[in-house]
Amino acid sequence: MLHKVSSVLTGVGCVAALSACQPQLKSDLPLGAPAYATLGGAVLPPTTAYQIRPGDRISVSLFQEPDLSQPDLIVDEAGTVNLPLIGAVQVGGRSADDVSREIERAYGARYLRNPQATVTLREARPYTVTVDGEVDQPGVFEIRPGYTLVSAVALARGTTPTAKTDEVLVIRAIDGQRAVARFDINAIRAGRMPDPQLVPGDQVIVGFSRARGLYNDILQAVPAVGVFARF
Repeated sequence: MLHKVSSVLTGVGCVAALSACQPQLKSDLPLGAPAYATLGGAVLPPTTAYQIRPGDRISVSLFQEPDLSQPDLIVDEAGTVNLPLIGAVQVGGRSADDVSREIERAYGARYLRNPQATVTLREARPYTVTVDGEVDQPGVFEIRPGYTLVSAVALARGTTPTAKTDEVLVIRAIDGQRAVARFDINAIRAGRMPDPQLVPGDQVIVGFSRARGLYNDILQAVPAVGVFARF
């Protein structure tokens, strides 16, 4: 029994020592409101309309015009679909309502009187994010529109006991550059901070040990002044 207790205490001591030895992140990466702002408005209100993307499946319905309606269309890589009479319509990066109004204008200009179009998202193309660092199951995960930082960490089976949950990085490509911001998922879970929504290709890194090298690489590229870093 004594041996078992001693082993347990030794194990606890090792965990405590490991935690104490973790490098402390002393950076000027934005935290809190600046972090959200610099990810290009990462926190989206619930009413924000979904933007159609290449690979999505949509339907186009024209009221009382079954020959012109298209029940199943796949958005091509250029973000367009082809409709009878009016040809290619740019739908990528636009909401279903916005596209509906354009289709009404196109048909109304030459073919129909007061057309009523409805564009519906049938199936969103799956996209992925990477979750790495101090999580139980690092990897690349498929997510859907509306997934957030906390839900991505949950897909990776949560954080490890030695994770620095106030040092969670989100790396995102913005205008051809990589940008990085820091979040505190404990504060998010407690409702003190909004839960940022993720976008395709985001990389989430929970500090520290397995991701230490990547952290160091990132921090070396971050300027000393606290402006959101792009590199």
